[in-house]
Amino acid sequence: MISGTQFEKTYRSGEKFEEASLEEHEMEYLYAEQNSYCFMNTSNYEQEFLSKEQVGDAIELLKENTVCTALFFNGKAIGLTLPNFVNLRIVKSDPWAKGDTATGSTKPATLETGYEVQVPPFVEEGQLVKIDTRTRSYVERVSE
Repeated sequence: MISGTQFEKTYRSGEKFEEASLEEHEMEYLYAEQNSYCFMNTSNYEQEFLSKEQVGDAIELLKENTVCTALFFNGKAIGLTLPNFVNLRIVKSDPWAKGDTATGSTKPATLETGYEVQVPPFVEEGQLVKIDTRTRSYVERVSE
């Protein structure tokens, strides 16, 4: 679980395994510092620094004060799960060209975290949008 490597091993029936010591904690993302990310445990307010490898590609949709779930094995974080939906602001997007109404057309937009997502042509720079973190896709505009 820690290294992510997979292997095949045959076991005899009746063999017993030691149960993994897994814990889940609600953690709030606070800030980034060089190559580590500071999270605060919401139950005891302790701060924990996670490496870029521990956070993984979740950092592409993670902004300050986002509460996520961290999976711990023997006291060490091994995974991070984002909430199903996050609201992020569009910081860069091409303007909507009038008459560009082709069904299913999209355009690229850069979110405040730096992640690029495809959005409908009517979505403009500066707007808040809902992103599905499981598919990493645009869901809808969010009114402020």
